[in-house]
Amino acid sequence: MSDQIAPIDPNVDPYGYLGIIPNTDGSITRSQIPPRPFSTTIPDHDSSVFIKDLVINPVKDTWARIIIPREVLNSENKLPLVVYFHDGGFVMAITIDTPILQKFCATLAVEIPAIIVSVDYRYAPENRLPAAYDDCVESLYWIKNTPNDLLKKYADFSKCFLLGTSSGGNIAYHVGLCVAGVSEYLKPLEIKGLILYHSLFGGNERTKSELRLARDKMLPLNVSDIMWELGLPIGSDRDHPYCNSMVEIQSNENLFDQVKIQGWKILIIDCDGDPLIDRQIEFSKMLKAKGVQVVDCFSEGGFHGCEYFDGMKLKELTLVVKEFMRGN
Repeated sequence: MSDQIAPIDPNVDPYGYLGIIPNTDGSITRSQIPPRPFSTTIPDHDSSVFIKDLVINPVKDTWARIIIPREVLNSENKLPLVVYFHDGGFVMAITIDTPILQKFCATLAVEIPAIIVSVDYRYAPENRLPAAYDDCVESLYWIKNTPNDLLKKYADFSKCFLLGTSSGGNIAYHVGLCVAGVSEYLKPLEIKGLILYHSLFGGNERTKSELRLARDKMLPLNVSDIMWELGLPIGSDRDHPYCNSMVEIQSNENLFDQVKIQGWKILIIDCDGDPLIDRQIEFSKMLKAKGVQVVDCFSEGGFHGCEYFDGMKLKELTLVVKEFMRGN
């Protein structure tokens, strides 16, 4: 992996890699605080898309970016709606304005094609889980209730998908469980499926892939442990259901009843260069055993979040997502 991907070796300086400084009282100081945009149209980063930023909740300082393929602006056709939850391990100072995330979302918007609503949410440990889940659930009601003309004109609310990367995949999963039983209250927004890409899950017991890639340059064990220590409710360990999805799945026989009633499908994407691959495989098998409609795509090579940095892999990802959405 090149130095451009990981300028700070997370195995040497995990806190520096995360962009945070731990304080003796358990709080952190962030080495960088990302700016917040105004709720107006901002200069385009990519000529293939039109973007607009809007505030979701000014009290919480949460906002969203609407990303629309320019080709659709002169069309009467509406496109599927993808609500995207970004990565960052719940703690990193990453926003939807981060260049690699902007490129990722713009590529998805153009290649699928779809309207992307990329949601920003609060960080831990200042706002520990379930704060991020709550913010992202709120974003769905905001989309439903927003008077924004762009969404009304170009987005097909009857074809909505929740997509998340890494911690965002974790969020998409938990948000999906939260809203599956209240679909009537979200209409005209109708969720058709979840797309979980390199989802961040964990557990007290290490998997074989986590041990094999313990000193990975993108997501080593020490970094994921810090993320969970700062992100989970105080006093929780990595077998908390927010982290270890298998705990809740095994203890709640009715967990996916509403998911199945709604007819949702779940797409799980990962690669064997990701320390989390064994958890994704186990997760997929368990969902299938519970009767959930699952499509999984496990590839060779790569690394955690590799599609952010590899244009060819991003192209392949968009094809997988496009095919999944087409079938729903």
